Amino acid sequence: MEFVILAVVIALVAVGAISGLVVSSRKKKQLPPSAPSSTPTITAPPAEPHVGEEAAETAEEQRRTIEEVALPEAPASPVVVEEALPEAPAAPEVEVPEPTAGRLVRLRARLARSQNSLGKGLLTLLSRDNLDEDTWEEIEDTLLTADVGVAPTQELVERLRERVRVLGTRTPDELRALLREELIALLGPDFDRAVKTEGGLESPGVVMVVGVNGTGKTTTTGKLARVLVADGKSVVLGAADTFRAAAADQLQTWGERVGARTVRGPEGGDPASIAFDAVKEGIAESADVVLIDTAGRLHTKTGLMDELGKVKRVVEKHGPLDEILLVLDATTGQNGLVQARVFAEVVDITGIVLTKLDGTAKGGIVIAVQRELGVPVKLIGLGEGADDLAPFEPGAFVDALIGD
Repeated sequence: MEFVILAVVIALVAVGAISGLVVSSRKKKQLPPSAPSSTPTITAPPAEPHVGEEAAETAEEQRRTIEEVALPEAPASPVVVEEALPEAPAAPEVEVPEPTAGRLVRLRARLARSQNSLGKGLLTLLSRDNLDEDTWEEIEDTLLTADVGVAPTQELVERLRERVRVLGTRTPDELRALLREELIALLGPDFDRAVKTEGGLESPGVVMVVGVNGTGKTTTTGKLARVLVADGKSVVLGAADTFRAAAADQLQTWGERVGARTVRGPEGGDPASIAFDAVKEGIAESADVVLIDTAGRLHTKTGLMDELGKVKRVVEKHGPLDEILLVLDATTGQNGLVQARVFAEVVDITGIVLTKLDGTAKGGIVIAVQRELGVPVKLIGLGEGADDLAPFEPGAFVDALIGD
């Protein structure tokens, strides 16, 4: 019995030992191998410098003289590094305006298209077999509708009645010649329509351009500069319209196109001072003409009109003004006459520029405004083109009205 117990104990011990070996072998397989231990690097502290007797002797360094040192050879050709300079802005191309001689004749077709109603209407009425009172009233209405004005209309009708009665016959050619003569007489062929640009011996001619807002005053000033340059004159522009935004820029653009310099000041600045400086620059540069563009003014505003008078007085410190041109919108009709009266009271108007005669304008305003102010229409605007400002020629104007 004892042997049996002993055998069982030995068997249990053997089984336990075998199980322990199996478990320990599995654990060894699951654990990663440990990294080999490395010996840490220990950096020794820097040695302290020694002084006095403990200091080590300085080792002698080999030195070379300047003769022994080889210098670098100079390059065969010097390398020049050119810096790129910023490109200068291109100068605006200077245009050559077309000559002014005969310009109105060239623009005759454009004028005729918008003014046919007046001339053709009068010729149709005068060609009737029986010129009774009703017909003459229709002729008066046609003239009044064309803004000729009451007094000039009555004068023209009376002269036509007398000429037709004396003439007896009324062929189309005779009527056209008759109407042409009377209209030219009414336009005042004896007026001096040349724009005065001749100054003194040492001073340029000075031209001031005035008018209400929206008549095309600044554009007219620029176009007038082209007219003068086309006639061989040197021009300086004065941008005295400091109240309207970009007015000075607009005028300067016109000037650059024909090589005319523009004198300008800050926006909202004193227009009289700028006008004075423009004339001063014109004298210094020996220019032929100085054109001064003034601010557009409402003829009903007393303060603005007084300012215009101040500009005139300041400019005249250099000398008298040679020309004061009033720019009128031909489409405003009789209202333009009211504007003209007020401007004539403030400054001495010497000439009139009628713009927008190419649209729905009525040609009779030329007659009415001349009668109202006693000054001639000197220039007319017949379109938006740069060269559509033409010297006024009564004969060519009437021919455009009544046709061939």
